Amino acid sequence: MEADGGGHRDAIRRMFAGIAPRYDLLNRLLSAGRDRYWRRRAVAHAELPPGGLALDICTGTADVALQLAKQFPSAKSIVGVDFCLPMLRLGADKVARLGLAHRIQLHAASAEALPFNADTFDAATIAFGIRNVMDRKQGLAELNRVLRPGGRGIILEFATPQGPLFGRLYHFYFHRVLPWLGGLISGDRDAYSYLPASVSRFPSPRELVRLMEEVGFRDIQFHALTGGIVTLHVGRKSG
Repeated sequence: MEADGGGHRDAIRRMFAGIAPRYDLLNRLLSAGRDRYWRRRAVAHAELPPGGLALDICTGTADVALQLAKQFPSAKSIVGVDFCLPMLRLGADKVARLGLAHRIQLHAASAEALPFNADTFDAATIAFGIRNVMDRKQGLAELNRVLRPGGRGIILEFATPQGPLFGRLYHFYFHRVLPWLGGLISGDRDAYSYLPASVSRFPSPRELVRLMEEVGFRDIQFHALTGGIVTLHVGRKSG
């Protein structure tokens, strides 16, 4: 896995570049619009102070960065980073159309090597992105590093519902319907087959808590949203 890390990372980057033009549409369609609610819930935990700074990692088309600007109008600046340039270009277009280029800056960067000094941000978010980070622990360590002591780290990610009936229904949708529909609209079925496969391999919510603790987070809480389809983790940087 380590030897193939660079090749796998490049393959994921190309995959997201290929689906970028339909990415927002498919997020809304495949989640029945719940993705907006999940992002609002996540961003509310940032608790940015007036003049605060926020970082959105794996920002994609900047939906979370835009939500941060909306919920915290007195925040000084929101920075979004992603390793996929076509996604960032679409995000920059959205930011410009909404007249928010003076508050939101987007940069190309890897989650595993953030180009920011330690103790910089009051809050850092990563929504539906930690799954795609090759060295997950390093990505979490970087998220922690750039936070100020006491700053909030917020992670939103897909999970696997455990209820006997809802779990079975969702499994059928997630593994059968979603890849077919996503592939039909995006033209890339493999990309939407990758999604359920990567969720299946992702650590459980309690395992993610353990990883966050190992890199220096404390007071970690997690919340299951929409029947356990999504899990929201929130922790504070020690110190």
